[in-house]
Amino acid sequence: MSVKLRMTRLGRRHRPFFRINAVESRTPRDGRILEKLGHYDPIEKDPAKQVVLNRERVEFWLDKGAIPSDAVSQILLRHGIKHKYAEQQEARRTKAKAIAKSKGKLFDKTERIAARKEAEAVEEKTKAEADAKVAEEKATAKEAEEKVKAEAKADAEAIARANADAKAKAEEEAKAKAKAEAEAKAEEPEPEVVEEKAEVEPEADVAEDKAGDESKEESA
Repeated sequence: MSVKLRMTRLGRRHRPFFRINAVESRTPRDGRILEKLGHYDPIEKDPAKQVVLNRERVEFWLDKGAIPSDAVSQILLRHGIKHKYAEQQEARRTKAKAIAKSKGKLFDKTERIAARKEAEAVEEKTKAEADAKVAEEKATAKEAEEKVKAEAKADAEAIARANADAKAKAEEEAKAKAKAEAEAKAEEPEPEVVEEKAEVEPEADVAEDKAGDESKEESA
C-alpha cells in the first residue's frame, strides 16, 4: 500500500484551516484517512500555534515510505524534519531548471514573477531615462530661448543707447554751432550812421511865401 502525507482543507470561506493526514495514495481528496498527523492554520499569527505536528507519527510514516506532498514537504522541512523525498525532489527540480534554462524557458512561477519584475524594472528605468532626457532637452531649449531673448534685449538696449548718444551729440553740436555763430555775430563791427542835415530856407523867402498865401485867401 502506497501512503501519502497531504493536507485536507477545512474551515469556511475566508477562514481556511488545513489538517495534515496520512492517506492511501488512491484515496480521493476528502476520502478516508489513515491517521491525523497535525494541522496548519494560516490565519494564526503565533508561529508556534500555526503548525502543530505529531513528529513521532510523521517520522513513522516517512520510515514506512510515505511520500509527502509539496506543501507538506515544505512544512516538514521548516520544522526540521528531513526526508529523502525532499532531497530527491530538489534534485529533480534542479535538473528541470537546467533543462528549462537550456531551452530559454522559465521553469516555475517564481522565475516568471522574477522575470516580470526585472522587465518592469528595466521598463521603468528606460522610461525614467527617457523622461529625464526630455526634461533635459526642454531645459536646454528654454535656456537657449532665454539666451536669445537676452541677447535681443541687449542689442535693442545698445541700439537705443547709440541713438540716444547720437542725438545728444547732434544737440551738443547744434548748440555749439549756434553759440559760435552768436559769438561771431557779436564780434562784427557796427555800421557807421551818416546823418543828413536838412537845408534851411532863408527867412525872406519864407515871409514872401506866407504873404502870398494870405493874399490868395482874401481874393477868394
